[in-house]
Amino acid sequence: MMKILLVEDDDTIAFGIRSALKKKGYEVISCMDMAEGRRLFSGEISLILLDLNLPDGSGYEFCGWVKERGDTPVIFLTVRDDAADITKGLDMGADDYITKPFSIPVLESRIRAVLRRISKTEEGILSCGTIRIDKKRMQASARGEDISLTSLEYRLLLILIENKGCILPRNLILEKLWDDEANFVNDNTLTVAIKRLREKLKDASCIKTIRGIGYRMEDA
Repeated sequence: MMKILLVEDDDTIAFGIRSALKKKGYEVISCMDMAEGRRLFSGEISLILLDLNLPDGSGYEFCGWVKERGDTPVIFLTVRDDAADITKGLDMGADDYITKPFSIPVLESRIRAVLRRISKTEEGILSCGTIRIDKKRMQASARGEDISLTSLEYRLLLILIENKGCILPRNLILEKLWDDEANFVNDNTLTVAIKRLREKLKDASCIKTIRGIGYRMEDA
């Protein structure tokens, strides 16, 4: 059973999330502040749902603390929807960022997307709709047919599909695209690469443009 740690100081929201996720078969343990979150955190936790505003500090601080200890997925839950806040959370390694108010079905979908991405990454086969990447072969395919990609296009697709369902800021993508020889990839190059990748995949709808922030890959 997947164990989820919920760090949320609003009792009503916490109760609703716990009740809904338990019905879906998740084990949910919850707390109201960072101190208790640190005490409850362990290697058995599969995913963390984290409020950004906590009584004893910021969710950013707790996220950083978690990421120093491993790669446990973190989804922020917050009323703050500024692009700067979202970018900051994603830059620190958060897997998704959901603004309040949100519907429980949307939350459940985002949780499934994050857990599915992690599972597929471990197997070496990544997928999004009809698009697949075989990491062992370093080969991408769409609708069952192999696609010829440049090194930059392949690495870009890999970054997007490894983070399927998550918003990736442009600056974060650019940092990840620097190759081993530190050849610089600029903003214009990224725009062109996204355009060409969409054309080769023959399905532009799978790569969503998040205005003012970056991109998110999702099942069409």
